[in-house]
Amino acid sequence: QEQLVESGGGLVQAGGSLRLSCTPSGFTLDYYTIGWFRQAPGKEREAVSCISNNDGSTYYLDSVKGRFTISRDNAKNTVYLQMNDLKPEDTAVYYCATDSRFFTVDNFIKMRTHDYWGQGTQVTVSS
Repeated sequence: QEQLVESGGGLVQAGGSLRLSCTPSGFTLDYYTIGWFRQAPGKEREAVSCISNNDGSTYYLDSVKGRFTISRDNAKNTVYLQMNDLKPEDTAVYYCATDSRFFTVDNFIKMRTHDYWGQGTQVTVSS
């Protein structure tokens, strides 16, 4: 079964760091754009970051620029989201997502649905 598996969430104090990982099961990420989304209680899901394997281009939500870094290790078939200087407003369930064909970063973040989603990992930042 093709699916994405996230890990790395947890409880951290404000100013702390976490690194999320996303690994596909049953397929590889070599040719796909992959991204991280988050949804806080009572709020809509938002695109946090994504990365293209075509040209390495990336996208970051304005509120995470300078604090979060997305990267991919194709040898390990894994995408990471390094989150530094976490703030209470970063508290949410974080999901990774990708598709069965290539989309540019600009198109990817505008899409309402994606072919593959992970189960989500909870990130809680205490003040």
